[in-house]
Amino acid sequence: MKKEKFTVELTEKEFDLIQAIRNYRKSYIFSGPEIIYHIEKLFTELMDGEE
Repeated sequence: MKKEKFTVELTEKEFDLIQAIRNYRKSYIFSGPEIIYHIEKLFTELMDGEE
């Protein structure tokens, strides 16, 4: 199955959120509450429009 690639412009916060989620998923066994707090904080800031 061939995956299609595409390009999307992201803000720095959007990119940081995606990277934080990827890092959490890679190391979910060793992740502490700090990364969850960081992800929730980034998500809330993006939803509130704080750029």
